[in-house]
Amino acid sequence: MLLFVGLGNPGSEYQNHRHNIGFMAVDRIVRRHVFSPERARFNALVSEGMIGGEKVLTIKPQTFMNRSGQSVGEAMRFYKLTPADVVVFYDELDLAFAKIKVKTGGGAAGHNGIRSIDQHIGAEFVRVRLGIGHPGDKSRVTGHVLGNFAKAEEDELDKLLDAVAAECGWLARRDPVRFMTDVARHLQPPKQDKKAEAAPETAKPKADYKQEQPDGPLAAALRALKNGDT
Repeated sequence: MLLFVGLGNPGSEYQNHRHNIGFMAVDRIVRRHVFSPERARFNALVSEGMIGGEKVLTIKPQTFMNRSGQSVGEAMRFYKLTPADVVVFYDELDLAFAKIKVKTGGGAAGHNGIRSIDQHIGAEFVRVRLGIGHPGDKSRVTGHVLGNFAKAEEDELDKLLDAVAAECGWLARRDPVRFMTDVARHLQPPKQDKKAEAAPETAKPKADYKQEQPDGPLAAALRALKNGDT
């Protein structure tokens, strides 16, 4: 069994924030793989289903971001799992928008949700980092993270979430490298056909082979014979 944990803040006022992309990823996985209806448990909203032949419990902690580890720790202990059975989806400020990276272990890099999970279960869980991009100025970070995705980002965000949901079976099979590879393949722009033919040139009119030829001596003689002039 695996725990797929999406990080975010509960409440409709936060649902479209960049900080809630972890919730968005889990929601897309639940819809694609036909999980059970959500129910309240472990101070979280949870749903159950099968992915890649493995039972998966999705968790969206409802404790607010900085206490996310409380829900994850409760669920992990209840099912007697290890940190290696926990996959966490969350926003990554220092990763370009709509990019994705997966790793096991590491530091929190200033992310309060990850720091809380580290404190409750240790660091050796799987981290699916979903890029939200950096605003470029430290003073704008809070507003960027706790702000909605821009209209111009919505199509790429949708493609990213679809790709994560489509390929998460590789995470269930514990193959994060294949997961990253196949998600990246989904996000590549379509290749242009290099063999596309250039527009055909305008057809030139065929030569008129019935053009009248200059009048010569033989033609004049035949005409005179026909007219009885000889």
